[in-house]
Amino acid sequence: MAGFILRRLPLRGVLSAYTAEKAVCVSWNRGLSVKDEGSSDKPGRANASPKIYTRTGDKGFSSTFTGERRPKEDQVFEALGTADELTSAIGLAREFCAEQGHTFVGELDKIQSVLQDVGSNIATPVSSARDSHIKKTRFSEKPVSDLEHWIDKYTDQLPALTNFILPSGGKSSATLHLARAVCRRAERSVAPIVRAGEADPSVAKYLNRLSDYLFTLARFAAMKEGKEEMVYRRTVEE
Repeated sequence: MAGFILRRLPLRGVLSAYTAEKAVCVSWNRGLSVKDEGSSDKPGRANASPKIYTRTGDKGFSSTFTGERRPKEDQVFEALGTADELTSAIGLAREFCAEQGHTFVGELDKIQSVLQDVGSNIATPVSSARDSHIKKTRFSEKPVSDLEHWIDKYTDQLPALTNFILPSGGKSSATLHLARAVCRRAERSVAPIVRAGEADPSVAKYLNRLSDYLFTLARFAAMKEGKEEMVYRRTVEE
């Protein structure tokens, strides 16, 4: 993982994204210029856009926000990659939902931003973090409360669930179910990191609530679009 060249950024934290393989971790230090290891010092490049490739991961190692070099198959990078898959799946669902004019699209936008904060926390193992790292990447309970509020809001409008349902109910609903399944995997990948005390417990809690939210939202989208949800029926005769 290598930081891009960032100049006078007004943001702070860590952006952990791009792809599951690269899991790019960019330090967003207020007012700090961070030089990419693979960038050039040649004249005329001062204002040029940074290259997307850095060559620093070619030997199978990447860096955490705290500066540790770890193998790319490390639990931290596995969790970061899965979180990236999750926000990409939500992005796909968001586009289908936007086409249908769903009013909850803004919530999905906010969730994608929160998932960057989730990645920031994961990319900052407590065992190697300084106080300044922890302060920038701390993850609070507020996003968890937001999800619970939204879940209750939509559940109150839905008919009672009396059967197991299959991912279905139109493109919006089906892609939200897909995002839910990826979210479950993200939660499983984060669980051992949280148990080891290397990430905030609120991160695991957020992913747990997010999968519930995506399930509820998938049902709500199907209802609003008038699409039928497929019900599980046993296919093997007794």
